[in-house]
Amino acid sequence: MNDVVLGKALRAIRRRQGLRQVDLGRRAGLTQQHISRIELGHAGEVAVATLRRVFVAAGAEAITVARWRGGDLDRLLDEGHADVVGSVVGVLRRRGWAVLTEVTFAEWGERGSIDVLAWHSATRTLLVIEVKTEIASTEETLRRHDVKVRLAPKIGNERFGAWPAHVARLLVVADRTTNRRRVDRLEQVLGPAYPVRGPAVRRWLSEPAGSIAGLLFVGEHGQMRRRKAA
Repeated sequence: MNDVVLGKALRAIRRRQGLRQVDLGRRAGLTQQHISRIELGHAGEVAVATLRRVFVAAGAEAITVARWRGGDLDRLLDEGHADVVGSVVGVLRRRGWAVLTEVTFAEWGERGSIDVLAWHSATRTLLVIEVKTEIASTEETLRRHDVKVRLAPKIGNERFGAWPAHVARLLVVADRTTNRRRVDRLEQVLGPAYPVRGPAVRRWLSEPAGSIAGLLFVGEHGQMRRRKAA
């Protein structure tokens, strides 16, 4: 998203909120002139932290996007994603789970793929795992995870040949300092959605009982780091 489009987006959001530029400026601790400059396509002249503050004041979120060598950055990031997925798969298989990765689906108008789908036959527990190397849009992450969990029983029956007695969800996040800080900042949103953390998640993976909604930090080089859960 370039500076002009970003400015148009801010103006559209502000107007939908029924705010004047001066109102939004007050919310963000800035002048009306600052808001005007952003909306006129000069976001590049504003500090990133200030720009994010303006969008938060408007009830939105500004996400910085990096581009590098065309599609090479996507492939670079995918390597990190694949690394985390590989770590998760190893953890699950050592605990007796049957595991599938990148499970695509097209159900009831919903299309996508489940990063990791795991089945514990002894307890007939189906685990839907969303893997994130970084957390960008929490609303989108929660929405997509909800969709996958809702569709999981049918998908699980097709892939594992049995209907689950329990469906659990797990958000796996690459164990990086920036991610831990972001999870801390977003605790009011992520806490209710994924209340089970750290050691409790690991215990459940070893002996699943019922359903959980958990968040787990996983190292990118094959080891689960036993830090204090965020």
